[in-house]
Amino acid sequence: MPTSNRRVVVTGMGLVCPCGNSVEESWENIVTGRSGITRITAFDVEDYKSQIAGEVKNFDPLKHLDKKEVRRTDRSIQLALAASAEAMADVDMAGIDGDRFGTIVGSGIGGIQTFETQHTVLMNKGPAKVSPFFIPMMISDMTAGQLSIRYGLRGPNFATVSACASGGHAISDAYMYVKNGFADAIMTGGTEATISPMALAGFCNMKALSFRNDEPDKASRPFEKDRDGFVMAEGSGIIILEEMEHAKARDAEIHAEMIGVGLTGDAYHITSPVPGGIGAVNAMKMALSNAKLNPSDIDYINAHGTSTQYNDKVEAEAIRNVFGDGSSAPRVSSTKSVTGHLLGAASSLEFIACVKAIRDQVMPPTANLYNPDPECDLNHVAFDAEKNELTHILSNSFGFGGHNVSIILRRFDS
Repeated sequence: MPTSNRRVVVTGMGLVCPCGNSVEESWENIVTGRSGITRITAFDVEDYKSQIAGEVKNFDPLKHLDKKEVRRTDRSIQLALAASAEAMADVDMAGIDGDRFGTIVGSGIGGIQTFETQHTVLMNKGPAKVSPFFIPMMISDMTAGQLSIRYGLRGPNFATVSACASGGHAISDAYMYVKNGFADAIMTGGTEATISPMALAGFCNMKALSFRNDEPDKASRPFEKDRDGFVMAEGSGIIILEEMEHAKARDAEIHAEMIGVGLTGDAYHITSPVPGGIGAVNAMKMALSNAKLNPSDIDYINAHGTSTQYNDKVEAEAIRNVFGDGSSAPRVSSTKSVTGHLLGAASSLEFIACVKAIRDQVMPPTANLYNPDPECDLNHVAFDAEKNELTHILSNSFGFGGHNVSIILRRFDS
């Protein structure tokens, strides 16, 4: 019977991203400000204005799939399968009914690499040579489907697609499904593998990307006066959300508690946030209300902070609107400064970073914040991580189309 009185906790996490192929490796690099952004190696970028990205390094899909499965899955699915293996290592499936365990995973674009490859086949060799697996390799929901099949998860099963907020919407939906009794646990998060010729060209021609090709590790500069665009990245973050009493009954390790979400729309423009950031303001206020907190209860904000001129300015204005300014405001940083922007998977990576921040009581820095933009005046954590007592953390994710997600985590005591 659905109920809203249940508490939702984090019992599993897995991560594959430009900063590492596990949660611990990635977190160590994020918290020390060690960038995962390099020159693109996946294809020839000589003719592109932006030639840098956050690629996942030393990734071998054959560690997680056999040769046939590798040929039949897009890289976005392969990255999620790798992250899910780490997340499920935290979870004893013997203690969970598969009928009560769901799968909700977001992706902004899905299998774009597969789409490009098969379109080339179509143009060069004709329709008869297009792979019969083209559709199930490409469609955005197939990551959730593949994870469900792999682990026997028969609960709620679907994908969320809301550009760079996709992972945040997946996590928020999973939270609400568990909280309201539709599942006892849900595997959630996001995945993205968009470092491809077509995707890079599209973002280049939008003039959304950094062209600082000569210094890749310093190219992503959220809130910095001389920022010139975001840096594309790929990866997957997978999280297990579980009802608290159910987790306790299994004697599961609980990493943190999720206590609030805010979901809004700008209703303004296909790519630009609304002036003044009212959509972001409303999402943060909704999350605070949902969590039954006051603005002063938030200790740290993991900002969306993409390193684009307009997004950073508007988000900073929105944060000041909700939390005030000066030294009494929450500390703020953007981990995209070292990871780049994982698009549909960004929210899940940053959710995991927030969980680790609560566990370790440390705030990761915004790297490359040499000269803060006066219009992005916030209580920045810059260059070096800082130890602090962290009880409540808020994480923002915004996407093209005016999609806004704010999530609040709490340190778990009992």
